[in-house]
Amino acid sequence: MSETESQPEGTAGEGGLNQDGHAEPSQGDSAELHPDEQAELERLRTEVDELRTQQSAQKRRRRVSWRTPVSALLIVIGCILAPLSVIGVWTANQVSDTHRYVANIEPLIHDPAIQGALTDKITVAITSRLDVAGRTSQAADLLTSKGLPRVGTLLKTFAPTLAGAINGYVHNVVHKLVTSPGFANAWVQVNRVAHQTLVQALSGQGGSITVSNGQVTLDLAPFIAIVKQDLAKRGFTLVNSLPPIHPTIALFSSKTLVQAQTLYRLINDLKIVLPIATLVLLAAGVYIARHHRRALIGAGLGFAASMLVLGAVLLIVRGIYLNSVPNSVFPSNAAAAAFDTLVRFIKIALRALLLLGLIVAIAAFFTGPSVTAVRTRAAFVNGFDWIRSSGERRGVSTGPAGRWTYAHRHALRICAVALAALIFVFQGRPTAASIIVLVIILLLVLGLIELIGRPPSQAEPAGQSG
Repeated sequence: MSETESQPEGTAGEGGLNQDGHAEPSQGDSAELHPDEQAELERLRTEVDELRTQQSAQKRRRRVSWRTPVSALLIVIGCILAPLSVIGVWTANQVSDTHRYVANIEPLIHDPAIQGALTDKITVAITSRLDVAGRTSQAADLLTSKGLPRVGTLLKTFAPTLAGAINGYVHNVVHKLVTSPGFANAWVQVNRVAHQTLVQALSGQGGSITVSNGQVTLDLAPFIAIVKQDLAKRGFTLVNSLPPIHPTIALFSSKTLVQAQTLYRLINDLKIVLPIATLVLLAAGVYIARHHRRALIGAGLGFAASMLVLGAVLLIVRGIYLNSVPNSVFPSNAAAAAFDTLVRFIKIALRALLLLGLIVAIAAFFTGPSVTAVRTRAAFVNGFDWIRSSGERRGVSTGPAGRWTYAHRHALRICAVALAALIFVFQGRPTAASIIVLVIILLLVLGLIELIGRPPSQAEPAGQSG
């Protein structure tokens, strides 16, 4: 039997493995080790066991860490509240503020579809009460009773033609008036006065905006008065005999008004709380995350995605609104123009915030430790170093200002970013274009900080050469 075969089971010869998987020295090896060496070997084994135990505990903690799910939950809730914040701020700024409301409603009168709808409504309101055909028939009957039957018959024959001519004349006059600058000014003034009525309707306090046959209607009497005055000035004094006319134009269904009132009250109460809650939740989600940059990237992308969802919701609401107003009451093209004009500030805001979310995500990515981010930053740094070195060789130096800038570069970067953030926050109506301009200016400032700053190695070349 060989020497290997005569070894007992559970061993692997000299230098086998013990139950923990460690190398087990043979008796010959142990006999050759000095006691100090043997003690050092045991200490190293103990340290290895402790490190393995710590690694296992860390893996278990990572598996059960509360930071990741809580961070994700906070960011998701913040992204859900973001569109509601946009609508809340729009409601406060555009509906509750008279100047914002007038700025919002003023372009409607210049839209051809709205002009056509108003022209038709006002024309029908006037001509239906003039009743040219009825008055002509009455005159023909009177002539016949006075012994002029041929004249009466002739007048009855031309009654429709006469009525059509007068209706066409009134329509042309109304259209010219509706498209005139004077009517546009009257539109602004009437809407300015009626704004409080609109707020009363949304807040449930009543007002001249009324509900009739399940439709919320707007009284056109002020515009009728303007048209009557203009017709009288043109010599068509028959309109002076007309009684007060109060035609209405349907805005939306009364069911929609109830929903709008409920939503208005809720959002009006939360118009300040919602934006603050959104920012706090997003900031908290990023702060408690294990990886802050990854969380910031996720928050930026989620915020941008929430703006896309808001845009999709506006499209759906637009379709519901157009279907709720009958074409006979308010032409579809005019209703579409009215809706698009009223919500255009929401669209401007969501485009700006969509771009802001993408910029935050991109900035977080390129300041991170990924290979792409590191190489990109290194490329810019090398480029600025080359430009600075080229200037130094030609005698162009930033001197003490460059040394100070390099020493305080981190504080200068933070100040530049903070200033850009303050400018964005205090902008009255930020748009996508203004955000792009602000980001370009910020990048230029950061580039100048990097370019002007002179590292110590370049600041004192004479000392190095000595």
